[in-house]
Order: sequence, then C-alpha cells, then structure tokens
Amino acid sequence: MPVTLPVEHMLRSSLGAWHARDVSHAVIPALEAVFTVGDVARDADVAPSAVRFYEKTGVITAQRDGGNQRRFDESAPCRIKVAKLAQRVGLTVREIADLFADLPPDPRSQDWGRVAAELVAEAERRTAELRACLAEMQSGGRLCESVDRIPEPPTSPGCRGDHVRSSG
Repeated sequence: MPVTLPVEHMLRSSLGAWHARDVSHAVIPALEAVFTVGDVARDADVAPSAVRFYEKTGVITAQRDGGNQRRFDESAPCRIKVAKLAQRVGLTVREIADLFADLPPDPRSQDWGRVAAELVAEAERRTAELRACLAEMQSGGRLCESVDRIPEPPTSPGCRGDHVRSSG
C-alpha cells in the first residue's frame, strides 16, 4: 500500500546544476519495488505515460522484473505528486530530478522537509520577481522603458539563469 504523507512533509533538498546521468533503470535498494506503472499512475493521479516520463527524466526510478516490466517502490507516487507541485512553482523537470537526487530511497518527513524549504524559498523568490514586474508595469510609464528598469532576477542554484529580456 503506497504511503501518503501530509503536504507539509512532502517537500525539500538542494537545487543544484543538472548532471547528465542515466537514472531510468536505477536499482532501488531499500524498498521492495512491487508497484506497476498503472499502480503508480493511479496513486499519483497521472497518466501512465507521465509515470514513464518521470522515470526517464530521473524524478523516480524503477527496477525491471523477470518479464522486463517496470516496478516502482512505494515512494514513487509521492515523488510524482511533489514533482507536480514543484512544476507549479516553476521548476523544470531536470531541476526537480536534481532536487530529488539527494533523497534517500525511503524519504522520511525530515527529508521532505528539506525539499519543502527549497520549494518555499524558490516560490518566494519568484513571487518577489513577479511583484517587481507588476509594480513596474503598473507605474504608468512606457512598457518598453519599464522592461529596462526591471532588474534581472538572481539565478538561484539549479535555476537555468537563461531569462530572456527584451528591450521593447
């Protein structure tokens, strides 16, 4: 039976640069991988194709059984749910995989607490950026000049830093 954690325990770690790695078929040592793609999809409220996508990008990992079928541990649905929340904050799937890279196979509430702190900090940073943009756009000046007055957002660890600015 998949474990469901309260939302406040479903988040945190450190955002870092993405490192290319093949994580789609990693061995999960601590937990028994018995859940199928369909089980995980149902418990995470996503399509089976989303489960395979999150596996391919390293957000979750699977073992292969004797029939070469994917099997996931009980943390997979929770990781997908948290990944969906992180995407709403604005993180890319690569950033989310990196965020989860330091999580143990069987994350405990303090592990999710570290993920939560990172997501909250990132959400607050992005909110502050948006508020600055809103204030400048509402200032009544020419929009193309407003763009020049909006400071570049600081690049947080793990964020792409490829923000595109137009000079109007």
